[in-house]
Amino acid sequence: QTILCFLRSFEYSQKNAVLVPVAALGVGGMLVYWLRSRHKIKTIEMGDGWWGSGERPLKGREDESIRPFKIETSDKEIEDLHRRLDQARYTPHVEGAAFHYGFNSSYLKKVVSYWRNQFDWRKQVEVLNKYPHFHTTIEGIDIHFIHVKPSYVPHGRAVQPLLMVHGWPGSFYEFYKIIPLLTEPAKHGLNEGDIVFEVICPSIPGYGFSEAPHQQGFDSIATARIFHKLMNRLGFKEYYLQGGDWGSRITTNMAQMLPQSVRGLHLNVVFIGKQGLGRLISIMLGAYVPWLVGLSREDARRIYPFMQKNIYDILRESGYLHIQATKPDTAGCGLNDSPVGLAAYILEKFSTWTDKSFLHKDDGGLESKYSLDELLTNVMIYWVTSSIVSSMRYYKENFSKDPNLTAYNRFGVHVPTGIAAFPQEIVHTPRTWAKDVYKNIITYSYMPHGGHFAAFEEPKLLAQDIMQFVRKVEQL
Repeated sequence: QTILCFLRSFEYSQKNAVLVPVAALGVGGMLVYWLRSRHKIKTIEMGDGWWGSGERPLKGREDESIRPFKIETSDKEIEDLHRRLDQARYTPHVEGAAFHYGFNSSYLKKVVSYWRNQFDWRKQVEVLNKYPHFHTTIEGIDIHFIHVKPSYVPHGRAVQPLLMVHGWPGSFYEFYKIIPLLTEPAKHGLNEGDIVFEVICPSIPGYGFSEAPHQQGFDSIATARIFHKLMNRLGFKEYYLQGGDWGSRITTNMAQMLPQSVRGLHLNVVFIGKQGLGRLISIMLGAYVPWLVGLSREDARRIYPFMQKNIYDILRESGYLHIQATKPDTAGCGLNDSPVGLAAYILEKFSTWTDKSFLHKDDGGLESKYSLDELLTNVMIYWVTSSIVSSMRYYKENFSKDPNLTAYNRFGVHVPTGIAAFPQEIVHTPRTWAKDVYKNIITYSYMPHGGHFAAFEEPKLLAQDIMQFVRKVEQL
């Protein structure tokens, strides 16, 4: 019996001699995996898509050719526009209303008169065609973009590829004033040529000369994937990104999707929808002791009074968003049929989103920052392509999946990031709040003036900030 007990205990100890190290190795392995996974960057799944008409073809590769494209117009197109402008009906504005009810109809008559009698669309087509335009087919739809290379590169300087993405109700044309500053900076007195860009500006599918998706579900993730494919097709392995409005979300998604391809991300607006007790406490304390919650004095000036600037003002400016995020085709069909309605709908945003005080001006302050030729050229891009409805649908496709536009904020942005905070932007996001998503902010600039359409309104300021950011990234 004693011998049996001894043998059993020996056998048990032998098992322990094997099991204990195995268990230790297992626990250790799990600990190492956990520690490594904590530092692993989570990325958005790239996936794939098909947005062409009908079913995706089972056989045959997609045509990946880059095709030169030229914007054209015709007498018939201009005659139809003039006929519609001549037949416009107006509702008298409320006396003293300025832009508080929307686009002032008295000023609208002046804009339409200029459009009908002085605006030269043929001349503007020539302006649009001064940069090289292209089409390429990606995921079943034709993607339009302009690609501008520097005419001169100083010896030994690397050319940095920069993808710039517009928003709504803008277009690729927003970048026409900033492109020469980025591709030929020395010529415009911006630097000594140490940073030179080649600029690629695509049209979001459904906007302007990019084909509209034929299938439901085309959101910013699909756009991000398509633009990565575009840059890859152009031969770029690494590139910089820049965006505002929808362009901010698209380029952010691009950085979350393929961070290894993004050298740096520059934004002129940041949308952080984080809520909760911590943010509420930060907002409450920030009004009295901003330094205690990481806010600067300038942040406090731009955020408070909080209810006025972040609730009431946004409610006033976002009625369009609710329509476009729910039933865009209903309102869109009227805008697509009436150039006057289209101009009022689009240009009203170029008023109050440029400067909130323009609400009190009879002319919406439109011509204080832009020329009517510039404004109407942007409107014409929507008109001649019949793209207002498909551009409005982009809101439905994004908001129906992600009502707060925060679903992808759990994927941190770890690429070097630069933020240019313009004082008249619709919302102000302090650096300390932006860090919730953007984990590697290299530059954060309080811009001295300017609003939502930064590249269109303040091209030099934006160009300088992009260059400052890229210069710092290249020195890392």
